Amino acid sequence: MNAPPEGETGEADKRVAQAFGGPRQPVFRVPAAEDGVRVSRLIAGSPPLDTNSAYCNLLQCSDFAGTCVLAEREGEVVGWLSAYRRPADPECLFVWQVAVAADARGEGLAGKMLDELLVRPAAAGANALATTITAANAASWRLFETFARRHGASIDRSLRFDREAHFAGAHDSEWEVRIAPLHTHSD
Repeated sequence: MNAPPEGETGEADKRVAQAFGGPRQPVFRVPAAEDGVRVSRLIAGSPPLDTNSAYCNLLQCSDFAGTCVLAEREGEVVGWLSAYRRPADPECLFVWQVAVAADARGEGLAGKMLDELLVRPAAAGANALATTITAANAASWRLFETFARRHGASIDRSLRFDREAHFAGAHDSEWEVRIAPLHTHSD
């Protein structure tokens, strides 16, 4: 799927969809190994996200499928959320990556995928959600701050990976965001 140039993100299509009751809602599901390549394509088309190896995405779609969310609309992957339970802190879900296709942005899909994660059986008993965000990533800050407010949870920030100490100056520092307390479906 080719994304339209910046500023032309299917505006005419969005106006038509709004006139006829809005865009068709995406279907959320657990990914399968066969989705790995489609996830890789979505991430590659969603700069500035870090592209993972195809093998990494394949493992996320298979070994970590229970804590990942794939969003499809009319057979097309329009959203992806990868997460896992932290080995040293299994009550915390760590969100690794959130990607939304260009033609599905502005619909609140990322927030809906976060909410979907909380009702998954694999999330049962988790009471916190964490992620890392660079200081300049305003969209991610808004997403997770809005998520915390919607769930009545506190949000804490701390430096997790320093630009110089951990990335040798090649990547911006990553700030850890921790949102708690959360209530999953088993609470």
